[in-house]
Amino acid sequence: MIRHRRGDFLLPSLTILSDALAIEAAFLGAYWLRFHTGVFSSLGFLHEDAPPLRGYILGSVFVIIVWLLLFNARKMYGIRRNVNLSDELINVVKVISTGMLIVMSAAFFYRDFSFSRVVIVLVWCAAIGGVFAGRAATKMLERNAYKQGKNLQNAIIIGGDALADQVYGRLHGHPSFGINILGYFADAPSTGEGISRAPYLGPVTAAPEHLRTNGIELAFIALRSQDHQRLFDLISDCEGINVEFMMVPDLLDVMTSQVRVRDLEGIPFLRLKSIPLTAWGRLTKRVFDIVLSGMILLVLSPLYALIALGIKLDSHGPVLFRQQRVGLDGREFTMLKFRSMVAGAERFDQTAGLGIRSDPRRTGFGRLLRRTSLDELPQLWNVLVGDMSLVGPRPERAHVVKEFSDRVPKYLDRHRVKTGLTGWAQVNGLRGDTSIDERVKYDLYYMENWSLAFDIRILLRTLRAVITFHEQE
Repeated sequence: MIRHRRGDFLLPSLTILSDALAIEAAFLGAYWLRFHTGVFSSLGFLHEDAPPLRGYILGSVFVIIVWLLLFNARKMYGIRRNVNLSDELINVVKVISTGMLIVMSAAFFYRDFSFSRVVIVLVWCAAIGGVFAGRAATKMLERNAYKQGKNLQNAIIIGGDALADQVYGRLHGHPSFGINILGYFADAPSTGEGISRAPYLGPVTAAPEHLRTNGIELAFIALRSQDHQRLFDLISDCEGINVEFMMVPDLLDVMTSQVRVRDLEGIPFLRLKSIPLTAWGRLTKRVFDIVLSGMILLVLSPLYALIALGIKLDSHGPVLFRQQRVGLDGREFTMLKFRSMVAGAERFDQTAGLGIRSDPRRTGFGRLLRRTSLDELPQLWNVLVGDMSLVGPRPERAHVVKEFSDRVPKYLDRHRVKTGLTGWAQVNGLRGDTSIDERVKYDLYYMENWSLAFDIRILLRTLRAVITFHEQE
């Protein structure tokens, strides 16, 4: 039985209204700024007589329809409980830019008057800002409703081992996702630290009947790859039930996710591994790294000087901390950081422990640097000279690489791309003293799904983490 929640209609409708108003406001604001103020004349632009406002209003109606259809085509309307604001910004930029190309093409055939190129640029910028602001506000309303227990989606977990425990821990600890875990099905009650706190609903074979009669809308399947026959039986038994199933891949699924069939002269081959980045991809990523790291280094140069002064006043020793790390193809390079510990602290790594949050070797100013992740800023130089990338798996020392490569499957595959200032694992909370196996999963996922948009998405989430003072490793 499908539950009908008022928020499932109200929130998407509010988003559509917000988008339409933001686009219309962008048009009217751009028209007024270009033709009824002296801003652009003072900047040296040629004077243009104001065209009829009616034409721009009619044009805005066409643009609103086009953009709303594009948003709908990308499934950006509806309840999307786990959408991150940084991902939303990237999608908004993509849709607005695509829509603007359509608008410019249509404007070419509109002969009543010529649309100002300045206005088009202003509309593009203002629409991105306005649409994103409206969506951020709507998302805030949505998450506040979830925190108050409203409009929640009832869900169960099928499985009871560490994989199920991880799913429960992530979802139960984030009520803003809007998912209410009612319990789990497993062969026996779990002894896991997290999922054991949820109600045990019975064996896996009892799940289909429970789904059929209790109004469950979402089932997370956390079974291992070797349980594939049980999975097929479960899906078969659930035929006809209006429930969304989401399967959580285990390590083996991630390791084999790049298997593809490729035909060469009529002979089918299974491609088990491919090159992470094409030649064009490597060039694009490198140009992006150079441009962005160079700009940030230039803009933040006064901050570098202030940090250097703070380090010198706080403790004796060099401003920069240098350490050999392993990068692309297993080659070592010298990674730079602002020194956040007493001079020579690295000699006691083995006894102090790595990645701990309250390392007694940190200086007073160093704790501030770690807290704000400002100690990582010198790595922008590593990015500029080509030792690292802005985004990629975090680099480790040679002895750590040797230790993990002996016991963690696919660990060395992390070195098939440049190591990064930040990474997909880090923005998902896997930093410091966390599971290396989990980090490898996220690093492999990043490599297999790389795109420039993915890099921008990770950088935006990193910026948010820095602003909210989430400590980096």
